[in-house]
This record gives sequence, C-alpha cells and structure tokens, in this order.
Amino acid sequence: MLPIKPHLWFNQEAKKTAEFYVSLLPDSAISYANHFPMPDGECEVVEFTMAGQTFFGISSAHKLGINPSISFMINFDPSRYPDAAQRINEVWARLAEGGKVMMPLGSYPFSERFGWVEDKHGVSWQLILTKPFNEERPVIVPSLMFTENVAGKADEAINFYCNIFKDGKRGNAAPRLEDMGPDKAGTLMFADFYIDKTWLAAMDSAHPHGFKFNDAVSLLIPCETQEEVDYYWQALTAEGEAGQCGWLKDKYGVSWQIASTVMFEALKNGSAEQVERITQAFMQMQKVDVAALKKAYNA
Repeated sequence: MLPIKPHLWFNQEAKKTAEFYVSLLPDSAISYANHFPMPDGECEVVEFTMAGQTFFGISSAHKLGINPSISFMINFDPSRYPDAAQRINEVWARLAEGGKVMMPLGSYPFSERFGWVEDKHGVSWQLILTKPFNEERPVIVPSLMFTENVAGKADEAINFYCNIFKDGKRGNAAPRLEDMGPDKAGTLMFADFYIDKTWLAAMDSAHPHGFKFNDAVSLLIPCETQEEVDYYWQALTAEGEAGQCGWLKDKYGVSWQIASTVMFEALKNGSAEQVERITQAFMQMQKVDVAALKKAYNA
C-alpha cells in the first residue's frame, strides 16, 4: 500500500508550475519530469513533493480547469516551525500574487491566522496556523468540499472511504450545531480522516458555488499488484462511473486514478522508446492491466 498522490492537471507547463510550488516550503523537490505522446499532442508530466506530500502534475493541449472543490490545507504548526506566524505570511504573499483571495488571511473563530486563496495556476490553498491536538497531522492535507448535488454528504462519504481502505479511520469532526443558511444542522464544517497512509479533510457547503468535483484534481492510488488495482477499481466504481486509463468517478463525483507503479517506473527511469510503448498500451485500457504494462515496458 502506497500513499495517495494528488494529481493536478495544469493549463500551463507542468514542470515550470511545479518549480513554483517546490520553492514555497522546506522538504520540497521535483522528483522527475518527462513527456509522452497523446492524441492531441505531447503531454508533460512531473512528480514533485511539497513539505513531504507527493504530487503528480500533468499538462497537455487538453484543458480541464482546476476549481476549489479540492483544495490543499497547509498547516503552519508552531511546534514544527518556530517561525510559523511569519512563514504563513510569506507563503500567503507568494500564493496570492496573481491569484484570487477567497477568504482573506486573518483571524477566525477556528484559528487566529487563516486564509483561503486560489493561486495564479488555479490551485486552491487553505493556510492555517494550527494548534494541534491528538494525533499530529502532516503539513499538507488535501481537502474535499462537497457542493451542489452532493452537499451534505461529506460525513457519508468519509464512512464510505474508511470502509474501503483497510487502514481507514476517522479523525476530528466539527458538525454544524444548527442550520446556517442553506447548510443544515449536522452537516460538516470540517472533518478529517486517514486512508491509504494519507490524511484528507472534508466539508459540506450548500451555497451556490457553481463548481463541483472534476478531473482536473484527482486522487491517484499507486498500486503494486493487479489485485490492488482490481480491488480499488471495483470498490470505487460502485454506483460511480468507470473511465479510461485507470480514471474513475466515485458515487460522489470525486475523481480517482487507480494506477500501476510500472507506469511511474517507466516515466522516471525508462528510455524514450519504453515510455512510448507503455503509453500506447496504457491508452487502450480502461481498468489498468499490470501485466500488459510490464510487457510493453520490457519488450
């Protein structure tokens, strides 16, 4: 079992965009970058880490459009960073430059320092000065906002995910104690949960945001065996929608990729010919066939 990798589909050059992100926080670096052919032109891919969280980025002629339905919380913990209060201001300034402020950086009932910003690349970030209790959380936590037709279903979705993943467990939860405008009592203002060695957060919002989950930000599960691929594919497509190349939408509309580590080995260490062969095989698949990828890679 390997941790989840958030997968970001950029409108701009993937590697250049990743270079911006890895400059923001310690323990951040680009792991590798590569290209492979697609029907609508060459595709650039990059794997990078931010504060220990691995991301996979892609850019091509096909534009998807990232929206705030999946954002990324950055926890500035004074016990981890003695200069957390100063650091949050510095990172905020860089993310806000050329971007869009959704909630100004300031004091809120839940934190003395919090802000929500959409950066110049369209990715949304929630920066928060934390005072952790119970189990420590990582610096970066992907956060799912349940809106539109799935508003009010965050709690149900957390249970769904925790039942699928063998290490699944719930963390903190803050349900609304009474109706707050369109948001009903009992729906989640915030909750977090742990699946596949990864902490995620979730919230409900019944306000008319005009966006919902899409493929521009997906959750990628790297699988080492066909058995893993089969298990997660069957579990997450239940009442959902199967796509191509390992992509699927679960019953809440969240986009996932059930991927093989063979593909990432090829992108990281393979020759141009190996990458082209494995890509051609991959493009013909719906659910990933690990043996077929290995055959293409080693041909």
